Amino acid sequence: MLLEHKPVPKMRDELIQLFKRTELSKYLTDEELARLEGQLNHILDQYAILAQLDTDAIPPTAQTIELENILRDDVVQPSFTPDEALANAPERDGDFIVVPPIIGDSEP
Repeated sequence: MLLEHKPVPKMRDELIQLFKRTELSKYLTDEELARLEGQLNHILDQYAILAQLDTDAIPPTAQTIELENILRDDVVQPSFTPDEALANAPERDGDFIVVPPIIGDSEP
């Protein structure tokens, strides 16, 4: 049963306070803030409609869709040897590919 919908009060002041506290206001224009306000109010209005639904007869669920394992079983199959897999590596150290460092100095 759906009850009468009452829109959520507008949240511009709360949004401005939140953005100021998180310093997001530095990055948002007034137009962007207005757009975000409208989007958030729309989400909250939709939630308010859903919150009014009588769900007493619906059992709790942890998953909204049926789960089915779509993965295949692991099957051992022939594969490359380490030498075949590393044949085109520009540089290797045993069974590993040597790559240049990307963080920090290249010197120890």
